[in-house]
Amino acid sequence: MTTEERVEILERELAGAKRTIAALTQGMPAALAQDLGAGRKEVRANRFVVEDAAGNERAVLEMTEEHGPALRLLDENGLFRAVVTADVPGLSLHDENGDVRVVLGVVMDVPGLTLLDQKGKTRAGLGLDEEGPLLMLNDENGEHRAGLTMFEEHGPALMLVDDNGKPRAWLEVGKDGPRLKLIDEKGKPIWQAP
Repeated sequence: MTTEERVEILERELAGAKRTIAALTQGMPAALAQDLGAGRKEVRANRFVVEDAAGNERAVLEMTEEHGPALRLLDENGLFRAVVTADVPGLSLHDENGDVRVVLGVVMDVPGLTLLDQKGKTRAGLGLDEEGPLLMLNDENGEHRAGLTMFEEHGPALMLVDDNGKPRAWLEVGKDGPRLKLIDEKGKPIWQAP
């Protein structure tokens, strides 16, 4: 192949590349071109992905049907480690297996914090509603076993629950002083003071 033939091939390839660039440039949305021309610095999309040097997704900002805008942070193995949502405001933190272990959120204007064990069972919960703060402690099956709350009217109270989910002991300190009540499995008081 002569030099002239090589130059002719390069000129054809260059002309093709120029046509491709022109087509891409003309295909840009007019709104984006106007925004850039006006000095605005914004990009609009439904999903953004941040990749590491190996091309693995490490962060995703996207619109979801279930929770609206969501930011998902992934570890080097591609597992979710933290998720932030907006429509149902919340933050979930995940362990090295990708399982949810901590949830912080606001549902129906009630803030709450939930701690889950390695089996996905809720073991502790903290919330705050119109009645006041509440701390719940659960057994290995996720069943409520103890609760601590602060009633505006009655003051602090502690409730202990048996294996069947029945309240068995109640301790409160109200305006009139402390009160302790022990309850049988049928829900009848068996001892109380005062």
